[in-house]
Amino acid sequence: MNGGRQVRTRHAGVFLFWPLLTGLRFDRLVGQAGYPGTQMVPAANALLSLLTLKLLDKERLSHIDDFNCDEALGLFAGLNILPKKSFATDYSYRTTRRQQERLLAGWVSALCPLLFPEADSFSLDFHAIGHRGEETELENHYQPLRGQAGPSVLTFFAMEQKSRVLCYANANLIRDRQAGEILRFVEFWHELTGRNPQWLYFDSKLTTYAELSRLTEQNIGFVTIRRRGSSLLRRLAALPARAWQQATIDIPKRRHKQIHYVDESVKLRDYTGLVRQVAVRGLGRENPTLFLSNNFETSPRELITNYARRNGVEDALGASVNFFHLDCLSSEVRLNVDLDTVLTVLANGCYRWLASQLHGFEQAKPKLLYRKFVETAGAVSIDSDQRITVTFDRRSHNPILREAQLDRDHPAIPWLANHQLAFAYT
Repeated sequence: MNGGRQVRTRHAGVFLFWPLLTGLRFDRLVGQAGYPGTQMVPAANALLSLLTLKLLDKERLSHIDDFNCDEALGLFAGLNILPKKSFATDYSYRTTRRQQERLLAGWVSALCPLLFPEADSFSLDFHAIGHRGEETELENHYQPLRGQAGPSVLTFFAMEQKSRVLCYANANLIRDRQAGEILRFVEFWHELTGRNPQWLYFDSKLTTYAELSRLTEQNIGFVTIRRRGSSLLRRLAALPARAWQQATIDIPKRRHKQIHYVDESVKLRDYTGLVRQVAVRGLGRENPTLFLSNNFETSPRELITNYARRNGVEDALGASVNFFHLDCLSSEVRLNVDLDTVLTVLANGCYRWLASQLHGFEQAKPKLLYRKFVETAGAVSIDSDQRITVTFDRRSHNPILREAQLDRDHPAIPWLANHQLAFAYT
């Protein structure tokens, strides 16, 4: 787009993410990850064009053609216009898992001081992305939305608990390596920060007792759920009433607050030593819920309360499905899916950062932020003094953007000849 020219767009709000992307030097992160590029579409611009679809609530790469006439979105990615669907679809087949790991490491390392500087607790979960094409050799995994197992790509996500920011993803998984993914995340985090996570929260299907023992060997605390066997339930039912202690769970808006629990040490197959088991009644289920932990000092009430926050990763995965369209894939190539899951992590970080900057919207979900701020029409112009001005049309929430001053002290945009950014309001 030439200097002095102005274009209209229905998504002027996407430029709200520029301060974050330029501040983190997104182009440098992509370069360090070693992503491929062409003379017409360098690597950073290619990744930005794919990230644009995630930020704008678009389901598939083929839908990029909907934006081919929007020059402003092309400018956001540092291009004249966004590339065609053939380029966007083909690009994911040119990437490797190692490049995804490097991009994740650079992104999380740069984002950590802004959103989770004291990260020590993480929620972990698997998510199966169903295959909707013809017959395939993909393994069968249980898909909750379908209520049955089917051919799918298994993905793994880690979320920092306090900030609710996704910080790790892997779609290059097979069942034989599924149980060891927790320790691979631990290794990823240790290489990134020089220390192990302090707490990990996950459900019973995530790993094996042998892997839990390895976590204990590395002094990493965990809380997980044990599967309820019939003999175990009979033993708990036979306990006298005095064996059950009472506690109050003070989680806001929680329906079941009064619980009863039995705190004991048990022996598990393939687990070295004893592990703590807290059997809890009153959590809304007919049978007791069995919590396992290698921490014997934290109170049962605190263990249960902290584990309840693990639901945040399920909420984040729900948003990834409903807004970032994580499930809208038809590829049976895991590495193709892997790039999409990493872009989901990046898009999640962008929206969590935007929420942190807007007063009163710190806990807002991506769909709400998109509807009230990102999906805002406006005009984008490049002035003669190398300044890009984004002028937002009048909307009731503009005062919140004006108060945030996201363009204040904004660094020059390296992938656009070091132009400066300014926001204006009609």
